[in-house]
Amino acid sequence: MTSSDDPYLIISSDCHAGLPTEEYRPYLDARFHRDFDEFLAGRDRRREEMTRLGIRNEAFAAKWFQDNEEGLRGGWDSAQRLKELDGDGVAAEVVFPDADAVDSRTAAPFGVGLGLSGDHDPELGMAGARAHNRWLADFVSEHPERHCGVALLPVTAPADRVVAEVHRAKESGLGALMIPSMWVDKEPYHDRRYDPVWAAAAECGMPVLTHSGAAPRDEYGDHLGIYVSEVTWWPARPLWFLLWSGVFERHPGLRFGVAESGCWWLPNLLWFMDRLYLGAHGGKKLSPFAEMKRPPHEYLDRQVFVCATNTKRRELAQRYEIGVDNILWGSDFPHPEGTWPDTRAWLRRTFHDIPVTETRRMLGLAAAEAFGFDVARLTPLARRIGPTPSDLGQPADQAAVEASWARSREVGRHWLTDNDFPALGVTS
Repeated sequence: MTSSDDPYLIISSDCHAGLPTEEYRPYLDARFHRDFDEFLAGRDRRREEMTRLGIRNEAFAAKWFQDNEEGLRGGWDSAQRLKELDGDGVAAEVVFPDADAVDSRTAAPFGVGLGLSGDHDPELGMAGARAHNRWLADFVSEHPERHCGVALLPVTAPADRVVAEVHRAKESGLGALMIPSMWVDKEPYHDRRYDPVWAAAAECGMPVLTHSGAAPRDEYGDHLGIYVSEVTWWPARPLWFLLWSGVFERHPGLRFGVAESGCWWLPNLLWFMDRLYLGAHGGKKLSPFAEMKRPPHEYLDRQVFVCATNTKRRELAQRYEIGVDNILWGSDFPHPEGTWPDTRAWLRRTFHDIPVTETRRMLGLAAAEAFGFDVARLTPLARRIGPTPSDLGQPADQAAVEASWARSREVGRHWLTDNDFPALGVTS
C-alpha cells in the first residue's frame, strides 16, 4: 500500500553506458580487429570535424570532463554508476549506448551507437552492434534488477541475421532493442521484409526503440541550428511508418518507443492522424486506411510510449492529450543535456504542481510496465534513495492540485468529441 508521501520509485527511461572505445576489442570478433584499428585511428579526425561543425564546444568539453571526472566513470564502472544513480534518487534505468556525448570517447565500434544508421556497412554494423551488446549484457548482469540493457539492432541487415540477434540479445539478459532512426538507402520500415523482426521482438517481449542522434549532417553545412531543429524529428519518423503500414495491427504485442526526442510534437501529430483516420473533411477524398482497424490514438495507448528525457513543463501541460501513461521520464545520465547530477532539484522545479498519482506513473511505474522491471524488488531501494512528494514541493493535500488540472483533464483529447465526428460520441 502506497501512502501519499512515500518516496518515488524512479526509473529513468533514458540513460547511457559504454566502454572507452578501444576497450571493446575483446568483445569484437577477431576478424574485424584490423577494421577496428582503422576506426580507432580516425577518432581525432572525427573530433576535429565535430568541432568545426559546432557540434562540439571545446571550452565546454574541457570544463565538463574536469568538473565531473569521477561521476563520468559511471558510464562503464558499475560501482560508480550505482553511486550516481543513488545520488539522483534513480532506482532503475534503461541503458542506451554511448556514455560520452561530448567527445565520443565511448563510441561503440564503427560508430553504431546513437549514430546507428541504415547506411552502415552491413558486416561492420552488425559486428560493432554485437560487440556492444556482449559487453552490455555483462554490465547489466551485475545488478539486473536495476538495469534494462538496450541491444543495438542494425535492422536493415539481412532479416535472418537480425532475428538471430534479437533472440541472442534476449538470451543474454538484454531487455529492449534500438533500431536506426534512418534507413537511408535501405527499405523503409513499412516494408514487409521487417515483419519477422517485429514478430521476434514481440515474441521476446523486447520493446523496439529509436533514439535521437543520427541525422543527415552532411546536408547542414556549418548551420548547427538546422541539425538541432531536425535531430528529434528523425527518431519520431518511424512511428508513422509503423502505424500507417499496419505493423501495430499485425503485431499487437510489439511495443515501440521514441527516446530523447521530447514529446512536445506528439499532441498535434496525434490530433492530425486521428482526424485523418476518422474522416475529417480534408481526408474524405482519400481511400480507407485498410491496414488499420482502429484510430491512431488507440494504437498509441496500446503499444507506443515516449522516453521523454528531461521532460519539460510545456510537455507536462500537454499530458492529457499525449496520455499520462505514454510519458516516461528520463535523466539522460551521464550526458550534459540531461538532469544529472542535479536531478532532485530538477524534479522539484518541474513536477511541484503535478498530481502525485500522475507523477508516480511518469517517473517510474509506466516505465516499469513498458520494460518489465520488478517493482517489488525495487521498492525497498526506492524507499531508501527516492525523493518524496514533499521533497518535490508537492503538497500533502492533493485536492487543490487535482482541482487545478481538472479542466485540462476533462478536455483531454478534445478532437475525439469534435462535431466533425458525430458518430463517435464521447469515446477515446
